[in-house]
Amino acid sequence: MTVANPSPGRGEHLLRRVLAGSGGPDGRSPLRHVEHLPPRAGRPVPWPEWVPAELREALRAQGVLAPWRHQVEAAELATGGTDVVVATGTASGKSLAYQLPVLARLAAEPRATALYLSPTKALAADQLRALDALGLPDVRPAPFDGDTPTEARDWARRYSRWIFSNPDMLHRSVLPRHSQWAAFLRRLRFVVVDECHTYRGVFGSHVALLLRRLLRICARYGSQPTVVLASATVAEPAEFARRLTGRDVVAVTEDSSPNAGRTVALWEPPLLPELEGENGAPVRRPAGTEAARMLADLVVEGARTLAFVRSRRGAEVTALTAQRLLADVDPGLVGRVAAYRGGYLPEERRALEAGLVHGRLLGVATTNALELGVDIAGLDAVVVAGFPGTRASFWQQSGRAGRADDEALVVLVARDDPMDTYLVHHPEALLGAPVEGCVLDPANPYVLAPHLACAAAELPLTVADVEGVFGGGPAEAVLAGLVADGVLRKRPTGWYWPSTRERPADSVDIRGSGIGQVAVVEGATGRMLGTVDGASAPATVHPGAVYLHRGESYLVDDLDLEAGVAVVHPADPDWRTDARSTADVEVARVLEHRDHGGVRVSFGAVTVTSQVVAYQRKAPDGTVLATVPLDMPEQVLQTRGVWYDIDESVLADAGVPHPRVPGALHAAEHAAIGLLPLFAICDRWDVGGMSTALHPHTGRPTVFVHDGHPGGAGFAERGHAVLARWLTATRAAIRDCECLAGCPSCVQSPKCGNGNVPWTSREPSSCSTWCSKRWRGRPDSRAPGPPPAGLVGGRAGRRRPIRGGAGSGVGVGDGRAGPTAVWGVPVRGAASRFDRLAPENRHQVGAFAQVDHQGLSPIGPAPTTNAAAVRRAADEIPVTDRTHNVPATPPPVRTRRPPIAAPGAGITGSGGVGAARARGRVRRGPVHGPDRCRAATAVSRPAPPPARPSRRARRRPRRHPSPPRSPRPARTPRPCRGRRARPRRARRGRRPPRPGAGR
Repeated sequence: MTVANPSPGRGEHLLRRVLAGSGGPDGRSPLRHVEHLPPRAGRPVPWPEWVPAELREALRAQGVLAPWRHQVEAAELATGGTDVVVATGTASGKSLAYQLPVLARLAAEPRATALYLSPTKALAADQLRALDALGLPDVRPAPFDGDTPTEARDWARRYSRWIFSNPDMLHRSVLPRHSQWAAFLRRLRFVVVDECHTYRGVFGSHVALLLRRLLRICARYGSQPTVVLASATVAEPAEFARRLTGRDVVAVTEDSSPNAGRTVALWEPPLLPELEGENGAPVRRPAGTEAARMLADLVVEGARTLAFVRSRRGAEVTALTAQRLLADVDPGLVGRVAAYRGGYLPEERRALEAGLVHGRLLGVATTNALELGVDIAGLDAVVVAGFPGTRASFWQQSGRAGRADDEALVVLVARDDPMDTYLVHHPEALLGAPVEGCVLDPANPYVLAPHLACAAAELPLTVADVEGVFGGGPAEAVLAGLVADGVLRKRPTGWYWPSTRERPADSVDIRGSGIGQVAVVEGATGRMLGTVDGASAPATVHPGAVYLHRGESYLVDDLDLEAGVAVVHPADPDWRTDARSTADVEVARVLEHRDHGGVRVSFGAVTVTSQVVAYQRKAPDGTVLATVPLDMPEQVLQTRGVWYDIDESVLADAGVPHPRVPGALHAAEHAAIGLLPLFAICDRWDVGGMSTALHPHTGRPTVFVHDGHPGGAGFAERGHAVLARWLTATRAAIRDCECLAGCPSCVQSPKCGNGNVPWTSREPSSCSTWCSKRWRGRPDSRAPGPPPAGLVGGRAGRRRPIRGGAGSGVGVGDGRAGPTAVWGVPVRGAASRFDRLAPENRHQVGAFAQVDHQGLSPIGPAPTTNAAAVRRAADEIPVTDRTHNVPATPPPVRTRRPPIAAPGAGITGSGGVGAARARGRVRRGPVHGPDRCRAATAVSRPAPPPARPSRRARRRPRRHPSPPRSPRPARTPRPCRGRRARPRRARRGRRPPRPGAGR
């Protein structure tokens, strides 16, 4: 344990309380590092002259006596019409930086309007409460989100001057119906984008194109709103804001707000020798258990505490554990601890938020839903159970503490993860390093295609729009594909959406959740408990899965992906469930490669196909009770990846014997996936991976890491650029772990689809060490060139997985099923046992021999449906192989038929297939031949409109039709008596049209 800048305070007192009785079985303290961040004095400045007196008095009444320097600097720029981004720390008063210019303009211009966008409903609701508290007249702020009733939405559209919404509502409701919002958009003066650092990766690329669509519509109505962005501290905020908005943005980064100081502790739970995990691996005390104990201790001390947990299930379990611990000490405190997560119903969220604001709740276990949510003043402590993926997120979460006058406590509890292990042993990588930069790519064709279709449906696209708004060349290529597929029509004046009945925005999910949301419904009562992401549903709410909701457990009876419903019933099993998956990967194109001796590193396009095939029931101690087969739909993902392949002689020189090559590669791959977020602002679940001792594409031992989103999100490309530093950190994480033969903290994956079997126990760090040295001194060098020899040729034999559950195996390289051993490692039931290394060899941490195995390890995110993109891969090299590590939440459902029959319903970069299927617009006919792949990826061609029925066919049928009548007899014609002539009524003169009036 190391201590920096010791300073007494409440934070140190709370740390001593947490440390009491926390030692491991060997008596060692789990505390690895403590650092005291000193307090910082604020720098106030006078109010600007353009701020109305009424606004000043309202702010003073709320305790804002004077603004800070950075607030006034940003407000001055926005008032002058300059787009600005405020990138300062948590609790630095970024809200006032955009409130001042917006409220001043609304007061000076009675008909002006403003739009506020936030990534979460909780954050927008909190900002709306703060604005209501000012009591300013004639502002009329209003929410506009998924929880807003229809009547309130209509009122907001007609009368509100400042609307608080989110990108989802802007995409699905405002822009497709922009004619109804014409009055609001014509007078729009400011667009506020709060917490913009969350818009990264594929979601950020969606939001970037969404903002371009908004500004394009505003220009159509004659308005040029100023964009004000607020962000946590990020690298190069001006450049990031420019990519997000498509405009030049000025950054304000100097934080002049005060800070009370914090005590930051890095905590590594101890190993528990009395327990053994998967395959006999050593087990650490879980991070969630440590967080629950800390939460209970801090609540007993009266400290207001947030415990950030990575998953929804983890938040529920942490809150339950803390409540049980408090019940033994003070039953009166049990009701002051709760869980908060996404998926709750709106009324449940509002009640919990009110309890946090008013202090009725002392301890809350939450997901990152509160990282950007309710503005809670006076928190005493924050417990972060597991590194949140980026330094920016860590400082955002820790910033929830320390808003009072006294020092606060922040504890990072390491999970069984290579990244967490590396950080607690290298605190300078977290506490002393700058924050990351955000990665997004608006030119990603899988994202760009659906937004171009949406933009064309809103207003016809012109050449000026393509060049000035959507990026020129990449947009033209995507538009050509959309026209070829019949999604759009090209005319001399631009590109047009051919249908007036369908809106493409309904089928595009900008959150990248693939097939939308799946409702979890209690079968006996029909009560809706919550929702789960559609792409992760096969792995989380499959039949037989255990589902937790607000401390109550349920068993899933049925999952209907087409209808988007999972039916559950209450149950209290004494086991949990983990899904198991299989996967294939196909290398489509090599974009770049570099050769360095016996190692070649490449970057290119890959296609991953996966399927959930089974789940395991596990006891609380990790013992596998049963393995149950499943038959979930296949899911496909087209993305980008980075891979390196190594000559076998090089591995032998590095001390990796031939039989242990698969295990060493697999261990290095697991650790590399865990360390990538240190170099690219992503989460571990945003990437997946694969390793094999003989890859058909390279013909050598190979390690793959790929993005978990269609078209790629830039993470693999970033890893390709910094491969040397990335592999060096991977080796350090393996070397510094205190286990003897490999554990989840270094090389094992708790989400491994084959249960980390088979394995070996040596040489993963040697493999990473040798590879990292090859690039030392030139980690960012790029030498694009022709594909390596052997890449050009026909398709390799495709090996379909054996549908025999997680235990069946497939041979490597020969395309035949059923070998007894590969590289000397048994495939079926004959796996070697875990070898324990001697203490002097502990730096050679264990791993697992990975063969081409049926139960494969999911390590990655929920990628999105790629049915919308234009699959035009020139120079494509179709080589098939198999993957070993696929995203934890499966990729979208693979369709083998044209996805959408209705015009444009399938042009989504995400979500189109499942959403249209739920509405019954999926064609049921089979697709054969080369069109089979095209049906899963290309944009569907809109069906021709049905012929208009005749007037007789449109008549409403009788409710009780009469029986058929017999034919009438012939009638005798009567003599004509003549008709009295009627005078024709004189036509009234028409009123002349008003001057200038159109039809």
